[in-house]
Amino acid sequence: MIIPVGMQRVVLHPGDHYSTRETVLISTILGSCVAACMYDPVARVAGMNHFLLANRRYARNMPMSITEAGRYGVHAMELLINDLLNLGAKRQNLRVKIFGGGTVIENLGQNNFSCVGEVNKRFITEFLETEKISIEASDLGGNRGRIIRFRTDTYNVYRKYILNTATEKVETKEYRYWEHQLKVHEAEGGTVVLFTDKDKK
Repeated sequence: MIIPVGMQRVVLHPGDHYSTRETVLISTILGSCVAACMYDPVARVAGMNHFLLANRRYARNMPMSITEAGRYGVHAMELLINDLLNLGAKRQNLRVKIFGGGTVIENLGQNNFSCVGEVNKRFITEFLETEKISIEASDLGGNRGRIIRFRTDTYNVYRKYILNTATEKVETKEYRYWEHQLKVHEAEGGTVVLFTDKDKK
């Protein structure tokens, strides 16, 4: 990717999102997290988010959007979509490129963190299918972290896999964020509803 000299750059961390009409390079580093690079080529607005679904257990056999974890994923996506609509985008014109959702470190921590990448991957594909937002490119899963750079003028995305040592640092940072979000969600919602395989009907 050729980056013009002087182009404004914005770096996203877990939980962040950014939308603009301007020419900007938005970048982030992903392990288990997912980033959606979304744009309206007619209104010429674009943005990106970086999110991770935090819950102690995940449902295998129900739509992700109706689980406790999925509720926070919907919120993350709607923040980005609403920002773009406020900038003049039309929902029917939205396009997206999605990245991340890796299973990077199998045994990092406890509390089901090892399946977070798979859950994030499942959520983002289900959400976009339900909302009928066109997926123009997708690079999900795997066992390595990714650097993502998104140009808001051309909508091109540069993806680079990172070394295992760097990936471990990214995943450790995400795990700490995940633990923090668990505490925040539990404080906000009181009793947490846990969905397990026993909930199958």
